[in-house]
Amino acid sequence: MIRNRQELRDEIFDVSASNFDALAIEIFHYQFLNNPLYQKYCQTLYHGKKLEPKSITEIPFLPVEFFKSNEIKTGDWNPDRTFMSSSTGGVPSAHKVRDIALYHESFTKCFQLFYGNPAHYAILGLLPSYLEREGSSLIYMLSELMRDSQNPDSGFYLYNYFELAQTLTHREQQNIPTILFGVTFGLLDFARNFTLNLPNTIIIETGGMKGRGKEPIREEVHQILKQNLGAKQVHSEYGMTELLSQAYMLKGMSFNLPNWMKALVRDQHDPLSVNEQGKGLFNFIDLANLDSCCFLATKDMGEVFTNNTFSVLGRADYSEQRGCNLMVAEIFHT
Repeated sequence: MIRNRQELRDEIFDVSASNFDALAIEIFHYQFLNNPLYQKYCQTLYHGKKLEPKSITEIPFLPVEFFKSNEIKTGDWNPDRTFMSSSTGGVPSAHKVRDIALYHESFTKCFQLFYGNPAHYAILGLLPSYLEREGSSLIYMLSELMRDSQNPDSGFYLYNYFELAQTLTHREQQNIPTILFGVTFGLLDFARNFTLNLPNTIIIETGGMKGRGKEPIREEVHQILKQNLGAKQVHSEYGMTELLSQAYMLKGMSFNLPNWMKALVRDQHDPLSVNEQGKGLFNFIDLANLDSCCFLATKDMGEVFTNNTFSVLGRADYSEQRGCNLMVAEIFHT
């Protein structure tokens, strides 16, 4: 018997490695029954065959592209909020969120897991492209973390580079813990205009050039920030509109996931070939996506390791729908 939404929700953030798979499979059955689009996708993909996955690698993963043209909803409800992707020139993804409190709990617990209490920091944001549009899940997340930090220096600095430099320098002089979240192009612009010494500031780049030039290699970005800004701690955040949870890179070049997420890989030429480790295109299980779809296939590629960490190599450079995804897309639009 499949438990109800509240019973499943109560277990999401307390799940352990030993019972993750069982909970994920139970949530698959819950979403299959209560999400018409996901059910139709699964039935089309497996030609109506009854699905009884014994492993998380046997669960069908919905391509994130479906968020561009469909409402991904498990259950019948009106959204608290709709998050929109940035979409440089294309159709944006829309993630409808039933319960904004679930998202808040997800990003707060994730931040606490890797950085501790937000109240221990001033949290600054250099995210101009996100602030200039509506519906950014990243802006919502940081706004709430800034509020939770209760620090007067916390806030967004749009293009106010001089004020940002003054704030960071002052906090370094006072030896006060600070975290600076920044989109890649904003951080690089800032680093080209200011030479600082920030050994105690944690810089977290969120990726993205947003059409402002070629996407640089992450190692190069980190090196520039360390050299120009004197930063010893340059981290990265991995997130997307379609996922309600995040991964953080704290050291080296591997991202760490919270216990309610898992990364898998699929073969680029065989989307049904899914493994728990190795190289390929990423599939993610995010149990916080209880009200949309927890099982998503992305176009990012890299390697997943045995300890549920992963490294990103880039993005697949091919059309958005291919193979069986194209077949399913055609069915859904007829």
